[in-house]
Amino acid sequence: MGTPGEGLGRCSHALIRGVPESLASGEGAGAGLPALDLAKAQREHGVLGGKLRQRLGLQLLELPPEESLPLGPLLGDTAVIQGDTALITRPWSPARRPEVDGVRKALHDLGLRIVEMADENATLDGTDVLFTGREFFVGLSKWTNHRGAEIVADTFRAMAVLTDHPYASLTLPDDAAADCLFLRPGLPGVPPFLLHRGGGDLPNSQEALQKLSDVTLVPVSCSELEKAGAGLSSLCLVLSTRPHS
Repeated sequence: MGTPGEGLGRCSHALIRGVPESLASGEGAGAGLPALDLAKAQREHGVLGGKLRQRLGLQLLELPPEESLPLGPLLGDTAVIQGDTALITRPWSPARRPEVDGVRKALHDLGLRIVEMADENATLDGTDVLFTGREFFVGLSKWTNHRGAEIVADTFRAMAVLTDHPYASLTLPDDAAADCLFLRPGLPGVPPFLLHRGGGDLPNSQEALQKLSDVTLVPVSCSELEKAGAGLSSLCLVLSTRPHS
């Protein structure tokens, strides 16, 4: 897990989308996912929103659930945001591409500069992108291809194939525990937060996380939403600078 640098801006807004009933069927976007407990998934989502707003002091904007978009709550997949620029992604699955429409409008209304992926050969999942505060890392996967990574580089011009910048590392027993959100809140004098999977989800990783003494740890659970492929980074979009009005 990389250590974010000083270039990571202070956060002011978070964007989430409600959990639709269609997610519980296990047929989300034709993905053949296992059925999940809708009430539990909605509770987890509500707690996440509450912590973003009350614990982290962010202005929370919630898009309504859409039954035609079962995987709509995974809106972290739909955009890459840095500063006042939002790159709207092109999901690998055609069934998920309508998810970007509501996100695009919300970010535009917040005053962000919108960049589109016009290349039909490119695919990009926003949660395959990591910004450390100094540079971008893009993971090539089933959901993100090389052309998608090139567009990230073209948009933000802060990415290299190899980096010589030193990063401290923390090894966690659970791979899923590395899916954290490092946030610098807009409140003056408040230390950075690390939103992470709590002990109820991943108990083996909690001792290692406690070694991060320079951040305030904020545990949350998404064990039910995880059945739909959700991680913390996919369940919200955080704006790291205050948008222009």
